[in-house]
Amino acid sequence: MSNTTDYLTFEIKKGEQVTNSGIPSSAYLHIPFCRRRCYYCDFPVFVVGDRKNGSNSGTIQQYVTVLCQEIQETPNLGESLKTVFFGGGTPSLLSHGQLSHILATLDGKFGIAAEAEISIEIDPGTFTLEQLLGYMGAGVNRVSLGVQAFQDELLQACGRSHSVADIFQAVEIIRSAGIVNFSLDLISGLPHQTLEQWQASLEAAVEIAPTHLSSYDLIVEPVTAFGRYFQAGAQPLPADETAAQMYRLAREILTGSGYEHYEISNYAQPNYQCRHNRIYWENRAYYGLGMGAASYVQGVRLTRPRKTQEYYQWVRSISQLTPPSLREESQPDFQMSENEVLLETLMLGLRLAEGLSLSALADRFARQTVDRIWNCLQPYWRQGWVEIVRSNGSIITLGEGDRLPLSGNLRLSDPEGFLFSNTVLAALFSNLGEDN
Repeated sequence: MSNTTDYLTFEIKKGEQVTNSGIPSSAYLHIPFCRRRCYYCDFPVFVVGDRKNGSNSGTIQQYVTVLCQEIQETPNLGESLKTVFFGGGTPSLLSHGQLSHILATLDGKFGIAAEAEISIEIDPGTFTLEQLLGYMGAGVNRVSLGVQAFQDELLQACGRSHSVADIFQAVEIIRSAGIVNFSLDLISGLPHQTLEQWQASLEAAVEIAPTHLSSYDLIVEPVTAFGRYFQAGAQPLPADETAAQMYRLAREILTGSGYEHYEISNYAQPNYQCRHNRIYWENRAYYGLGMGAASYVQGVRLTRPRKTQEYYQWVRSISQLTPPSLREESQPDFQMSENEVLLETLMLGLRLAEGLSLSALADRFARQTVDRIWNCLQPYWRQGWVEIVRSNGSIITLGEGDRLPLSGNLRLSDPEGFLFSNTVLAALFSNLGEDN
């Protein structure tokens, strides 16, 4: 089992080193409230309707109170927070007073670094300029706007509560507030979506010129409305080859417009990568707070209950646990094994454009493990889906039968390796699983 002295170092493109000590310096806060549930959504959300928000909903206020109680009951392990992320749900249903209270509680408990990245997901049509300025006054310096598509018929088809006009109004509010660091979310592979519509959405997003863009491929989850309506890979969902074309087109248009494709679904202008999300992809520790949120603290993963009343009961129960330092570890079944850490490190790290440092993998998991990884990946390396690269990004040429060097990085190629990442990861899990 891992302990608090274990660490894993990853190479970043600029040569920066990061370590995983198991002590979090990031916090994710789940705000579950939505006007309605989107047809593709399987997140833990609570629908409040179009008229309710944090300023007039006792339900939302009660949740904020319980969330702050959870923050107070969470052990402070000694690191101030360098990233904070409000996700959902629709966090922009919070009043700026409620968000300020949550951030003040976080700061009082853990401390928030002066240079911290503080992000909030917002939806068009759910916030005002006054509200956004209030968020900024509380410390928010990055927003992620849930656009999804630039066609009203597609927005309606996936159950979104906003229109295309709402998108442009939201962007105008963001600009009026003076927020520079903002992201747009888009989804490809929607029902009835054509390649031409996807191209139009990408071009509209580029015209807005956010500092960051997320481009997600629709995943049809069984428990969602789409899961009941549609079968994956069947009409009216785009065919697999069309979905692949959409992925390639996104890369072509966005990189051609100056965005760096730094993660399988994410693009950023220089110096605007999402610092918080990199915590996940580097398999580093973080607090997860709120209904359904997952934390990763000192080698322990713990997911909170996904239903409101069960979450409230869980928060009440953790205050009874002593000593406080054991609260995160109160469910030992979530302790990560060495092999689970390895598989998650590969699954998450291979999402990044730079991939994983081979020397760090060998230091953390042993040379023999790196050899097993290479034996599994060689067929995909021959297909051009896997690459071994130097720190400057140049490809290291290997011959058949060569042993993998312990310098440079292991990565998936862009775009083909990213497109077939599920195939590559399935092979790694099959060959490196604990049963083997």
